[in-house]
Amino acid sequence: MRRQLLPSLVGVLVLGGCVPLSGWPPPDPARPVVDLRFDVAQDLRSVVGREHIDFTPDLRVCELVFRAWPNKPATARAGNALEVTEVRVDGTTVAPVVRPAGAPDGHPGTLIEVPLPACVDAGATVRAELSFTLTLGEGTDERMGAGTDVAWFATAFPLLAWERGHGWSTDPAVVVVGETAISETFDLRSLEVAAPSEYAVMGTGAPMGEVPDAVAGTTVHRFADPAVRDVSITVGRLEVVHREVDGVRVHVGAPVGATTTAVSRWADRVMRSVRDVAEHLGPFPYSDLWVSVLPQQTSGIEVTGAIQLGDLDLDEDRWVVTHEVAHMWFYGLVGNDQGTDPWLDEAFATFAQVLADGSADVPGAPVAPALTGRVGAPMDYWEGCRRPSDAYVAGVYTAGGVALVEARRGAGAGDFDAALRAYLARNAHQIAVPADVEEAFAHLPLVLATLREAGALAPVAPLTDGSGPCH
Repeated sequence: MRRQLLPSLVGVLVLGGCVPLSGWPPPDPARPVVDLRFDVAQDLRSVVGREHIDFTPDLRVCELVFRAWPNKPATARAGNALEVTEVRVDGTTVAPVVRPAGAPDGHPGTLIEVPLPACVDAGATVRAELSFTLTLGEGTDERMGAGTDVAWFATAFPLLAWERGHGWSTDPAVVVVGETAISETFDLRSLEVAAPSEYAVMGTGAPMGEVPDAVAGTTVHRFADPAVRDVSITVGRLEVVHREVDGVRVHVGAPVGATTTAVSRWADRVMRSVRDVAEHLGPFPYSDLWVSVLPQQTSGIEVTGAIQLGDLDLDEDRWVVTHEVAHMWFYGLVGNDQGTDPWLDEAFATFAQVLADGSADVPGAPVAPALTGRVGAPMDYWEGCRRPSDAYVAGVYTAGGVALVEARRGAGAGDFDAALRAYLARNAHQIAVPADVEEAFAHLPLVLATLREAGALAPVAPLTDGSGPCH
C-alpha cells in the first residue's frame, strides 16, 4: 500500500471438516519450511543473510526460482540491493543464473534461477541453502532502508516464487510503486536476527527469546510462525509498546524521540483497527502483529504479520492504519499475485478499511473517468501513465474499493458479508485468482455485474491515448 461474523464463519469451517484454534482452515502440510538468519552490521547499513528451505513441489521441477525484490526499480534506485553469494542444493554447490527481470540497468537482477542437479518429481522434497548480502539505502521511502540508529527491511531475502498448480512466477518487476510479490504460505520454522546488543529488534511471528551471539556485543533475536508469506525486520534504538487485543499480541515500535505521535497512541490506533476489521472479516490470522513507525516513510506497507507505517497524522490518516491491518486478511490469509491481480488485495483492503472505520466515502473518490473500469488491470498496465503510481492507486485501490462498497450496498450487507466470509475460509493460505471471487459471489448476480462494470472480472480495455489524467 502506498497509501454477525464468527458464528457464520465457524459454520463454514465446520462444514470444511476442520476448525483450528485460529478459526481458519490450516495451511497445506506440504508447504515450504524456511529457516532464516540475518546478521546486521554495526552501522545498520548492510546485512549478511542465510536461508534454508525445504520445498516439496506439486509439479515436477528441474530448477528453483527465487525473487530478489530489493532489486526492483523503486528500491534499487534508492541504493538497496540483494545479491546471492552461494547456493547449495541437497549439499551440492550450484551456480545460480541471475536475470534482470525488470531491475534497472547496472543493478542486480530480480530473478534468480537455480538449476537442480537432477529434476525433482511432484511430492519429493528438495533442500536448498542460500547465502546472500543485503545493502540498505539511506532513508528510503519504501520497505527497506536505513536512517540514524534504525534499519528496516521486508521482503529482503530470496523469496521462493512458486504457485501451486501453476509453477514458477517470473513476471518482471515494474516501475509502479507497490507490492509485486507472489508467495505461497510457508512455515517460518525459525527466524534469527543477530544485531548489536544495544538495539531492539522487531520481527515477524511469535518472539522465541534472545541469546548472546558468538560475536561479542551481538544478540540473536528469535521468532517463528507456522504460516506466513513474507518477513519484515526493524532494528534500532526503538521504543516498543506491547499490547494484546482479543488474544493477538500487538507490538508497535518507533525510533526513540523521532515521531510526532507517541508510540502508545499508535498502539491504541492499531489495536482499534485490529478489533474493528476482525469484527467484519473474522479472527485475526496471526498470533502477533509487528508495526514499525518509520519517519522516513510517507504511507504504509504490509507484510504478513507485520506493517511499516510513516509518521502519519492519526486523526487525518487513520484509514491508512486500518487499510494495512486489513491486508492481514487480504494478501496475508488469502494470497494473490500482487503484480498480476493487485485488486484482490488492494481493492478488498480498501473496502474493509471503509467498512471497519465506518467511513461514508472511499478516500480518493471519485476517480477520474479516464481511470475507471480498469480495476482488474495488472500493475504493468499503468506504466504508460505520466504518473503511473498515482494512476494505479486511483484505478485499483480507490475504484476497486468503490465497486465493492457499491456491490455490498446493492446485494445487501448480510448476503455480501456471508459470501465474503466463505471466500476467505475457502481460500485461506492459498493464492486466489479473480475466478475465486466470481465463484464466491456466483449466487449474487448484482455483485458480479458491479465488479464486471468496474473491470475486475473481465479483460481490461487499453488506456486511451492522448491527453487526459493518465498522460
